Amino acid sequence: MKDKRILFVSSEVVPYLPETELSSTAFNVAKNAHSKGVQTRIFMPRFGVINERRHQLHEVIRLSGMNLVVNDMDMPLIIKVASIPKERMQVYFIDNEEYFKRKAVFTDEDDELFEDNDERAIFFAKGVVETVKKLNWAPDIIHVHGWMASLLPLYLKEFYKEEPLFTESKIITSLYDNPFEGSLDEALAEKLEFDNINDEKIATVKIPSFTNILKSAIENSDAIIHGSETISEELSTFLEGKEIPVLEHQVENMKESYLNFYADLIAAN
Repeated sequence: MKDKRILFVSSEVVPYLPETELSSTAFNVAKNAHSKGVQTRIFMPRFGVINERRHQLHEVIRLSGMNLVVNDMDMPLIIKVASIPKERMQVYFIDNEEYFKRKAVFTDEDDELFEDNDERAIFFAKGVVETVKKLNWAPDIIHVHGWMASLLPLYLKEFYKEEPLFTESKIITSLYDNPFEGSLDEALAEKLEFDNINDEKIATVKIPSFTNILKSAIENSDAIIHGSETISEELSTFLEGKEIPVLEHQVENMKESYLNFYADLIAAN
């Protein structure tokens, strides 16, 4: 795996957000790959709860400045970057005043999902791809963690399917047991339709629940990793119908297992 390129895209990463199974796993697998000579890039949203001074985030002017279209609205893309202390790993932050300035992550003070979480997810997916294009950095593996990152496989397979930078990229989605209650804005399907996403693919998220968003990610991924020991029975059953490689939940040999899984997927090209 030395000198291979892995793009890690996660809705949560320590030390920028509190330690959870997801945020810790996203960090640790990236750190391990980096330590083995893999070229890594980490992307996450620049949520307003992230302390920019403490973590020394700074805007990258040459990458910022473009507008991304979300549901026929031009939304300015701001790119910030920081280095994880002691690891020499760069983390890129997708930012926008409208979507990410608020001092919260996914829910408001009443623990209700933000009404624009669907648009935040679309903006995040497009922001990652457009930034990687500007970096001209073709990844061998794209590893997705977290539901807010889970529209990325759909956008790569549909909206960006003609983009040559990702022709050889293999997409892996990790599934975690961290569901949200209810669903995102039911207009998500219409917003995907605006981007000319395939009708069959849109059907999966007509009801944009946690489970259906993950089903969409599974449909558009080349491999799946069980990030949690258990996932919902509905997702397990859905996954059984897909003929793609699956890595079961790892505890003791996680680092080695992930690297071997990456290597096998690249070798299958």
